Amino acid sequence: MTYDAHSEDPPLDTARALVQPDAEGDERAFEAALRPKTLDELVGQDRVREQLTLVLHAARRRERTPDHVLLSGPPGLGKTTLAMIISGEMSAPLRVTSGPAIQHAGDLAAILSGINEGDVLFVDEIHRMSRPAEELLYMAMEDFRVDVVIGKGPGATAIPLEIPQFTLVGATTRAGLLPGPLRDRFGFTAQLEYYEAAELHRIVRRSARLLEVDVTEDGGLEIASRSRGTPRIANRLLRRVRDYAEVRADGTVDEDIAHRALDLFEVDRLGLDRLDRAVLHALCRSFGGGPVGVSTLAVAVAEERETVEELAEPFLVRMGFLARTPRGRVATPAAWSHLGLAAPAPGAPDTLPLD
Repeated sequence: MTYDAHSEDPPLDTARALVQPDAEGDERAFEAALRPKTLDELVGQDRVREQLTLVLHAARRRERTPDHVLLSGPPGLGKTTLAMIISGEMSAPLRVTSGPAIQHAGDLAAILSGINEGDVLFVDEIHRMSRPAEELLYMAMEDFRVDVVIGKGPGATAIPLEIPQFTLVGATTRAGLLPGPLRDRFGFTAQLEYYEAAELHRIVRRSARLLEVDVTEDGGLEIASRSRGTPRIANRLLRRVRDYAEVRADGTVDEDIAHRALDLFEVDRLGLDRLDRAVLHALCRSFGGGPVGVSTLAVAVAEERETVEELAEPFLVRMGFLARTPRGRVATPAAWSHLGLAAPAPGAPDTLPLD
């Protein structure tokens, strides 16, 4: 039994039906049930959902496996969830692996040798596969066969291995790192976008019903507005606000409770967390707004360079608080305003370290 996420909230008994009966009362089971199970339940990503619906319905009418699917986009937007939905919509088993786990062609050959007709193979972070495994995957995707090499050197023998038709679902946060020949073998490519606050509010409302949390309209909007456009973060913040409401209030999440809880967990009104604000404070207070090199900035906030580049910087750039320039990172007037600081006068000399 499903409900239309575009019309109204599901009744509570429908939400509870998403959890296995023998798992009632098990909090982990409720949290696992937060993922939508069908395309009808999926909130947001309207264009991707419509396109994917056509691809899957056409495959079912032809009684064939769907084309291979590539899902790209930032973390937390639902790539894994969509892979599970594809498996469910096609009533096919889902096999899950990841790019870093496939470092040799033999690793991929072992996975493909266990594939059955119609299976969905989900490869997360597919851009991190090794080059030999990628080249083996080309033939598997296109011709549904692989050549298994036995032995080494001049005596090596290639044995062709036929594999059943399957659907590969690849997920990547960095589509630009995928080689062209691999991208071209996907019949359908979807770019997931960040969610609007209204869409996140619907997700929070649905998740609250599954977790049996009483959330007011204003409370849900407060959580959604601080979720950085990402459903995974919205669900995580909902669970933390629920904890606060149960321990320090009467269990109801209203705007005031959500505001106090998220302030306690260092998530401000725009969704910036401790690391984001530390980067902005260092950039503005210690380095006069920049330009400054990212390595220097990372040392200033006691984090690794990769942490600053991959976790804080993309969100700060998207919010218009930070700009990347050839000379280094620069704080925008919006960053100074958000911190309640006065921006330096234009044309002030740069005396900051670059790297």
